[in-house]
Amino acid sequence: MPQYTMTIGGASVSGDASFGVVDPALGTVHAEAPDCGPGQLDAAFEAAALAYRSWRKNENARRKALHAAGDLLMSKANELAPVLTREQGKPLKDAAFEIIGSGYWLKHFADMAIPYEVIRDDDAAFVEVIRRPMGVVAAITPWNFPLMLACWKVAPALLAGNTMVLKPSPYTPLTTLAFGAMMREVLPPGVLNVVSGQDPLGARMTAHPVPRKITFTGSVATGKRVAEAAASDLKRVTLELGGNDPAIVLDDADPARVAPKIFDFAFQNNGQLCSAIKRVYAPARLYDDVVEALAAVAREVKVGNGLHEGVQYGPVNNKPQFDRVTELVDDAVGRGARAVAGGKRVEGPGYFYEPTVLAGAEDGFRIVDEEQFGPALPVIRYTSLDDVVERANGSHFGLCGSVWGTDVERASQVAGDLECGTAWVNTHFAVHPDQPFGGHKWSGVGSENGRLGLEGFTEVQVRHRAKS
Repeated sequence: MPQYTMTIGGASVSGDASFGVVDPALGTVHAEAPDCGPGQLDAAFEAAALAYRSWRKNENARRKALHAAGDLLMSKANELAPVLTREQGKPLKDAAFEIIGSGYWLKHFADMAIPYEVIRDDDAAFVEVIRRPMGVVAAITPWNFPLMLACWKVAPALLAGNTMVLKPSPYTPLTTLAFGAMMREVLPPGVLNVVSGQDPLGARMTAHPVPRKITFTGSVATGKRVAEAAASDLKRVTLELGGNDPAIVLDDADPARVAPKIFDFAFQNNGQLCSAIKRVYAPARLYDDVVEALAAVAREVKVGNGLHEGVQYGPVNNKPQFDRVTELVDDAVGRGARAVAGGKRVEGPGYFYEPTVLAGAEDGFRIVDEEQFGPALPVIRYTSLDDVVERANGSHFGLCGSVWGTDVERASQVAGDLECGTAWVNTHFAVHPDQPFGGHKWSGVGSENGRLGLEGFTEVQVRHRAKS
C-alpha cells in the first residue's frame, strides 16, 4: 500500500499515526496518509514562522520560485493524475487538467503585480500605500478539487511574501502531500508546509496562535466554525463556501443548443463543484423541451472508474456525500418529482450514482433549496421573469448564477439582478487567475484570484514622508 509523508520545514515527516484513504470507485482503502499530531502541527507553524523572516524580503526570488513550482508541477501531470483519480474519483483526463491548471495558476501569479499606490506627492509630503505580507497563513482545502483549490491559495499567499501551512481534506490528502514533496525541490524550507489528518486537525489549525490569516474552502457549516475560531484572535479570514447556483433559461433560448452546455456545467466533476449549476429554471413554454434535452444527454454519458478509458464521470467522492445525494433525490421523488433520467445508484462496488434529471421539482423541495453537490439536477418551471429572479435570489447562498438566451443584452440585464458573486451569460464557471471569485451571503467572505484575491493576503501600510 502506498505511503505518503508530510512536508514540515522542508523535510519528509511521517505522522504520529496514519489513516486510510478510500478509492471511491471501489469503496475500499487503497493508501495510508499520515495523521498529524499536535506537536507536528506546532513544528509546521514554527517552520513557517522562521521561513517568513527571509521569504518576505526578496520579491524577485519569490517570483522565480513560483515559476519553478509551476513548471515542476506541470511536468508531473501524468505522474500525479492517477494519484488524484484514485483518491477523488474524477477521470484521468480531468485529473491531468486539474494538475496542469494548478501549475498555470502558480506561474500566472508569479508575474502578477503587487498593488502599490502613491496617494500624495507635493511640496509637503510623499504618501504611498504599501501592501505588506501578513505572516503565516493557515490554508484548509476541500476534496472536490484538492490541488487546484490549494494553488488558488498558495500562489497569491506566497507571492505576497507569506508562508503557509496547508491541510487537505482527509478524503483526498495524497495529491496534496505529493505536491508538498515536490515543492521541497524549488521552495526554501518552511515556506510551504503540508500536513494531513483527521478531525480535529482543522480546528487545531484555526485556533493555533501563530497564523495571522486563515483561508478556507468548504461547507457553510464548517466555514462558520472557522470564522468563530478566528474571531477570538482577530485572525483575517477568506471563506469560499457553498453554492446553490441557479441557471435561468429565458423564453428566447433554443433548448437543443443550451441544454448540453447547461448539463456540462451542472455535472462537471460529477456535480461536485461549489459553482456548478445546481438548479435550472425553465419557462413554461420551453419546459418539456429543456427537460428532455437535459435527460437525453444524461442517458448517453459514460459513468465508471476514472482510470478506465472513455469514462466521462466517476463516482461520488465519499460515502456521506453519496448518501446525501441519494437522500435528496429520494425526497424529491417522494414529493412528486420525476426522475426522467437516472434516479438511483449504479449497481456494484463504489459510490456511483446515475446522472439524474428531475422534472416537476418545486421551490421548497430540499434538492432545490439546499446544495446537493452531486450528479442530480432539478428543473423548475416558471411563468414570470420577475418572479423567477426573485425565486433564484430567495436563498442563503449567493456564489454564482447564469442566464441563457438569444438576446444577450436582455440576458445580461437579468444576470445583473442575480444576488451572487459571479453572474455569467450563456456560459458558467468561466474562471481565470485574473478574475476575482467569491460569494455573497452564506457563500463566502472575501475573494480569491485576481487583484482582490492577492490583496486578501496582505495588510495595508501607509508610509508618509514629510518633505519639510
